Amino acid sequence: MSFLQVLRKTSGIVLRKSLTNYAPTTVTVHQRRQKSTHTLAKEVSDSVVEALTSVVGAKNVSTALPVREQHGRDESHHICTPPDAVVWPQSTEQVSQVARICYDNSIPMIPFGTGTGLEGGAVGYKGGVTINLTKMDEIVELNAEDFDVTVQPGVTRETLNNYIKDQGLWFPIDPGAHASVCGMCATSASGTNAVRYGTMRENVMNLEVVLADGTILHTSGPGKRSRKTSAGYNLTNLFVGSEGTLGIITKATVRLYGIPESMMSAVCSFETVHSAVDTVTQVMQCGIPMARIEFLDDVMIDACNKFSNLSHKVTPTLFLEFHGAQEAVKAQVELVEELAHMNGGSEFQWAEKQEDRNKLWKARHNCWYATLALRPGTRGYSTDVCVPISKLPDIIVATKEDIINSSIVGTIVGHVGDGNFHCFITVDPDNPEELPVIKKVAQRMARRAIAVGGTCTGEHGIGLGKKELLIEELGDGAMMVMRQLKATLDPKGLMNPGKVFLN
Repeated sequence: MSFLQVLRKTSGIVLRKSLTNYAPTTVTVHQRRQKSTHTLAKEVSDSVVEALTSVVGAKNVSTALPVREQHGRDESHHICTPPDAVVWPQSTEQVSQVARICYDNSIPMIPFGTGTGLEGGAVGYKGGVTINLTKMDEIVELNAEDFDVTVQPGVTRETLNNYIKDQGLWFPIDPGAHASVCGMCATSASGTNAVRYGTMRENVMNLEVVLADGTILHTSGPGKRSRKTSAGYNLTNLFVGSEGTLGIITKATVRLYGIPESMMSAVCSFETVHSAVDTVTQVMQCGIPMARIEFLDDVMIDACNKFSNLSHKVTPTLFLEFHGAQEAVKAQVELVEELAHMNGGSEFQWAEKQEDRNKLWKARHNCWYATLALRPGTRGYSTDVCVPISKLPDIIVATKEDIINSSIVGTIVGHVGDGNFHCFITVDPDNPEELPVIKKVAQRMARRAIAVGGTCTGEHGIGLGKKELLIEELGDGAMMVMRQLKATLDPKGLMNPGKVFLN
C-alpha cells in the first residue's frame, strides 16, 4: 500500500510500539582467540562478572566458550577471536552501567548487533566484554506525519519495515543483510537503494550514544528530530560510521519515506562489462531518478541462476528498479531502455508483481551465498570500493581482469549507480597459498580506487582489514585528527580496540 493510498483510506494514524525477539544464528567455530600484546585487561575477572551480573541479571551474562565463539566472528573471512564475556543489557541505563564497570577495570568493550558485518568489526580482537544489544528491541516512537522513527539497537530494518508498512511508510536503506538499524548507523551502511535515498549518513537525525565511561550523549540534543539543523558541530555524523570505536549506539532517530505509488523492476543483459557500466554512467548523467541500478558480472549471474533457480543469460547484467507515480515511472523506463539499447543491451525482462520483484531482489541479496556455493566448503572474502561514476567502467574492467589473471574464483556485484561495487571471492581454508593472493587482489582494487579519487570502502567499513588503506586514503593530517577525537571520547582506548586504527 503506497503512502498516497493510506492518505485516501484514513485521516488518522494510530501509533503503537512493538517488540521483536531476534537471536543471531549460532556460528560453530573452534578456534581460540589469538594472543595479542596490549596494555588492556587480559581477562574478565570473577569480580567483574559478578558486577556485570548485578546490573543485567545472571541470565544475561555468559562466559561459556560456545557463546563467546558465536560473538567472536561476523560474516567476514577474519579468524574467530572470542571475547572473554558476553552481556545482554535491556536498557540504555544498563548499557551505561556496564560501560562504567568496564571503564573502571580497563576492559575492552565490543558492541554487537546481528553479526552481519564483513570487515571483522564485531570480533573480540583483544578480548574484553561483548555487549550484545539485541534484547533492546523496542520501536520507541513513530512520528508518521513527520516521516521519522526512533528505535533501539535490537530493531532490524526488516522488523521496522514490517511495522510501518501499514502506515504507507518504509525505511529504504537496504544493505542486503538482516541488519540492525543502529548497527547500520555504526557502519554507515547503504545498499541497493542508496542511489535514490542516500546512505545512513543522510538519513540519521539523532543518536543516543553511551560513551566509554558510561556517559549518555544525545548527538542532536534529547528528543530532537528536526529535518535539518545548523546548530553546533555535527556530532551525529561523527558517530555514523565510527564502527563502535567511539561509543555504543543505544537509540537512533531516522528518516522514513512514503511507499511509492508504482514500483517496477527489470533485468537487462549486455555483451561486455564496459557496455553495461557505460549504460549506468549515462543513466546517471541524464538525471534519471533510479531507485536501484545494480551490476552483476557473468560469474555472478551464473551463480545466482544456480543458487536462486533463475534463468538469466550468463553475461554482464543490470538489475534495475523504478519508483514513483505511474506516468513518471513509464517515462523513466522509456529513457533507460533507449540508453541500454544504444549500448547493445537486451530487451528488458520485467518484474511488475510484488512477488516477482521480491524473487529478483532476494536473488541479488543472496549473491554472497551464491558465490560461496560455487565452491562448497570454502569461506568468503568480501571487499568493496567506491569511485566517481565516470571512473567506474575502467576500474570494474581492471578488477575483473585481475581476478581472472590471479586464477581465483570471484564475482563482481555493485550498487553502481553511486559508484560502489563489491568483489566476493571464495577462499579454500585448506590451501594456505590462496588467501595471500586474494588479499593482494583486494589491495590492488582498493589502491586503484584511491588513485582515481575514490575510497577503499563504500559501505563495509574499515574494521580489521583496511587500516593501512585508510591511512593511504586520508593522509597523516586527517588520521591525526581522528586519533585526537578517539583519545578525547575514549581516553583508555577501550571501545572496540584494534579496529579502524593501526596500533
